[in-house]
Amino acid sequence: MKQLVFATANKHKIEEVQSLLTEGFALLSIRDAGITEEIPETADTLEGNALQKAEYVYNKLQKACFADDTGLEIDALNGAPGVYTARYAGEDKDPQANMNLVLKQLQGQSNRRARFRTIIAYIDNNGEKHIFEGCVKGFIAEKKSGNEGFGYDPIFIPEGYEKTFAEIALSEKNKISHRGRALQKFLEFLAKQD
Repeated sequence: MKQLVFATANKHKIEEVQSLLTEGFALLSIRDAGITEEIPETADTLEGNALQKAEYVYNKLQKACFADDTGLEIDALNGAPGVYTARYAGEDKDPQANMNLVLKQLQGQSNRRARFRTIIAYIDNNGEKHIFEGCVKGFIAEKKSGNEGFGYDPIFIPEGYEKTFAEIALSEKNKISHRGRALQKFLEFLAKQD
């Protein structure tokens, strides 16, 4: 079993990634790997944050690891929340408050186009860095809907769908989501390394 450390403590992300991993890989969260402190995210780009987190974990463990950073970019808000997606409504990272703020800011707005971007930064056992990107375009719903997923899923409707991410089964979401697309590229890369 190849161990891969995912620089997150978010159990939803771990479940999502684990469901996509092929056999032969054991996924460890940072808690599993013994890192209990908050990992800094102070870069001003998604790429920068993902790399910062991966480097932090690699420097501590000297093990192959990866980190991701995801941003919701809304046209009518000039790309916001972007790099501040998780803490858009404040440092306590409350998903409900974040969604409420977005919905309030988009009240009466006809352009509700948005996209989710995920960047995965991977550092292999030799310390080499690799970047993978996944993107899904869509729209911000008028109100929250659905109980699946996490984060902004209840207000994001992917292109070609009439349901929010929170109303779509995880297996289906993984095929079309920003994280699913970035992970697909990452997993294809890992498969070629063997």
